[in-house]
Formats: sequence, C-alpha cells, structure tokens
Amino acid sequence: ILQGKNCFSSILDPMQEKSHHTSLQTLENNLTNLVKRNTELENQMAKLIQICQQVEVNTAMHEAKLVEECDELVEIIRQRKQVIAVKIKESKVMKLRKLAQQIANCRQCLERSSALITQAEHSLKENDHTRFLQTARNVAERVAMATASSQVLIPDVNLNEAFDNFALDFSREKKILEGLDYLTAPNPPSIRDELCTASHDTITVHWTSEDEFSVTSYELQYTIYTGQTNLISLYNSVDSWMMVPNIKQNHYTVHGLQSGTRYIFYVKAINQAGSRNSEPARLKTNSQPFKLDPKTAHKKLRLSNDCLTMEKDESSLKKSHTPERFSSTGAYGTAGNVFIDSGCHYWEVLLGASTWYAVGVAYKSAPKNEWSGKNSSSWVFTRCNNNFMVRHNGKEQLVEASLQLRRLGVLLDYDNNALGFYDAMSAQHIHTFQVSFLLPVAPTFMIWNKSLMLLSGLPVPDFVDCPEQQEGICRQQESPYMSGMKGCQ
Repeated sequence: ILQGKNCFSSILDPMQEKSHHTSLQTLENNLTNLVKRNTELENQMAKLIQICQQVEVNTAMHEAKLVEECDELVEIIRQRKQVIAVKIKESKVMKLRKLAQQIANCRQCLERSSALITQAEHSLKENDHTRFLQTARNVAERVAMATASSQVLIPDVNLNEAFDNFALDFSREKKILEGLDYLTAPNPPSIRDELCTASHDTITVHWTSEDEFSVTSYELQYTIYTGQTNLISLYNSVDSWMMVPNIKQNHYTVHGLQSGTRYIFYVKAINQAGSRNSEPARLKTNSQPFKLDPKTAHKKLRLSNDCLTMEKDESSLKKSHTPERFSSTGAYGTAGNVFIDSGCHYWEVLLGASTWYAVGVAYKSAPKNEWSGKNSSSWVFTRCNNNFMVRHNGKEQLVEASLQLRRLGVLLDYDNNALGFYDAMSAQHIHTFQVSFLLPVAPTFMIWNKSLMLLSGLPVPDFVDCPEQQEGICRQQESPYMSGMKGCQ
C-alpha cells in the first residue's frame, strides 16, 4: 500500500491526492481494526477451547463421583442384606429348636398315652373283681394326669405369625432412591420484617425458607447502614460485615448493637450444594432509653418518682447545691441521665399546658447557671409565650410552629451531626441544627411554667428516618440567626 502511494503521488493533482490519502488512511484503519478483531477472536476461541476442556474434566469428575456414590449405596444395601438374612436365619434356628423340643415332648406324651391305653384295655379284661378295682384306680389316676399334661402341649409358635417381626417394607427407601439427583443450593430465605423486633441494643431477626428441610444451617450477616445506595458495593465490603454462622433455627437475636442505628441484614441458607442469600432487610434499634437526672435538677423543680415528669415548684425545697445542678434564675432546668456519643436517637416531650420551655442537648461542660442555648455548648428549641425559636451561643432564630404544639419530637443523629425538632402529632419538621459534635451530649430540659413529660427509648419514626429528606430539610432551614430576641432573656 505504501509503495502504491509513492508511485501515484507524483501524477495525481492535489484534489485526487487528498482523496487518495483519505481512502488510503481509511483502508489502513480498517485493516488495523480487522487485525485487532482477528486477535480478539483467536483469544476468544482459545478461551472457548479451554472451557470445553474444563467441561470434559468436570464431567469425568462428576461421573466418577456418581459411580463412587452409587457403589457406596450398593455396598450399604449388600451389607444390610447380609445382616437381615442372618437375623432371619437366627430366628429360623430358634423357632425350629422350640418346635423340635415340643415335638419331642409330644412324642413322649404319645408313647406314655399309648402305654396307658394298652394297660387300660388289659384292666378292662380283668375278670377278678378285686384285682380290677386295684388296677383300675391306678390306671384312672395316670390317665387323668396324662390328659392334664397333654393340654400344655399347645405350640407357642404360630405358623402364620412366625415371621411378622421380619416384615420387609422398603417403600420409603425406594422412594428416596428413585429421587436421587444432584443436590441443589436451597432457595433464598425471606426475612419477615413484620416479625422482627428490636430494643435499644438488640434486634431479633425472623425469616422463612421454602426449602427448610434441605437447609443444613443458616448464616446471618449484618452491618451498619450509612445511607449508601449501592448495596452491591456495600455487600462486597467484607471487612464491614459481622457474621453469625451455624444457626439451626429460623430466628436469631443479635446483641450489643448501637442504639438508634440502622442496620442491613442478610440471611444465607446453606447446604452441601451451596448457599443463597435473602433480599436485604433494613432494621433499626430503638433509641437509648433515659430518664431525668435528679442530681442535675434545679432546686425549684419537682421530679416524679419515675423521673419522667418535671414540674415547676416555687416552694422552697431543701436541696443541696452542687456544680452539676442547674441554678439559673427564672428558668428551671434538668438533664437526662445519659451522655450520647454515637448513633441516631429519638425522644419526645409532652408539653402539656406549658408556654415557656426549652428542650435540646448540651455538653457536660455547658454552664448550669444560665439558660440553655445562651452558650456555645448547648442547642435548644424554645417557646416564649407565642414565639417559637431555636437558640445556640446566645443567638436566636424564629421558627414556625403551631400554638397547639403538644408533643415535641427530638432527633439526635450524632453520627451525621444533626439535631432536629418535630411536631410529633402532625409529623411536621420544625428545624434542624447542623452541629459538628466534639463531645458527648446530654438531653436538656427547661421550663418557666407548668410541667413537661419525657418519653424516651422510642424507635425513630418513619417520617424522620430518611437521611436524604433530612439533608434537604436542613438546607432549606439554613438562614442567619437573629440576636437579642425580646421576651426570652
């Protein structure tokens, strides 16, 4: 081709030369592609030949295995045949020995009876009356004894029942043998979400299997679900998965889980032929349960015996002052008896008739002598009469909420740096703080009037359990704070 190009280039005009060059370039490209394609076909053919060889090897291996397994079955049948035949022969010998003994006994009785009959006949012919009476009485006694002894000679072996204990019924074994085939891996089990239960640190997983009788064992696999949408990629991350092998039941309780955390679960059904996985199930633990901590309660707060209700009490109570006790003027606070440093947690506060309160979280180092949210270590949602706002580091932002708000939901997603507030009755989002938590936080509660009641250890409701929605809501709520709101100092 290159030689042809050199020969014709001198005699062609520029247009023809350009066309010739283009055609030549196209031909060279096509030729290169064709050579590349031939190489690919040769490689593909080599792979196919290799697969054919592997098929031959695998076939021979499975045929040999089939012969070996069938030979083992035949050998088992042969051995069992010998064992059962020996039992039949032993029973035959035992029964014949008994019958022979009974025949001998019968023969002896028959001989004695014949002798008595002869003696009795002679006695009947005796003409001497005295001698007849003597012999007749003796013969009569012997005949009576012989008659009684003959009644016990009934055979104890019945001909029709002689071998009932050896009735051979191999119908079940025949059915099994007729069903001999390759063992296949069991069908995937199915996790029953509606039967699964959870506490703050356990999840009990229930599942069903269509091939329950062919399953040797189950294996449970689980990992924390971080909102990753590519479950295949997550499943292939072997290091992140925990496994519980050799489960014999169709349920299992996993202990030691993180509170308020979503998990992905798989169940694998296993037998000698292989295994198959269930579809993934997303299950979550409940929030960390906690109560109000009496040691932190303001002197003018009264806590219920179960430490779930706090009520303003202006009467002078004799409580010792400690650094951990709230001591601000006019606002009476307390903290929860737990510090949270991981997971996703949800609790609710029944607001009752209170119109002045603050609910949120704070570091342990947050000052106790000022209102929550007035420092950089606390974040709260608060109501001051008809105004609702969120407060942090002394800055306040008005938010929209219903004056009929009676049940406040609080979502602390520590791992995702979010603290959200909700109208739990209407499932409406109010506000979410984006916080890069540096330390464990404790739930905090303050009231100016009336009382509050705590509900903790709750599962995260579905209407707030969506990271994508939370991110969208949080972006919508981003706005500058306002300082110096009047009416709530």
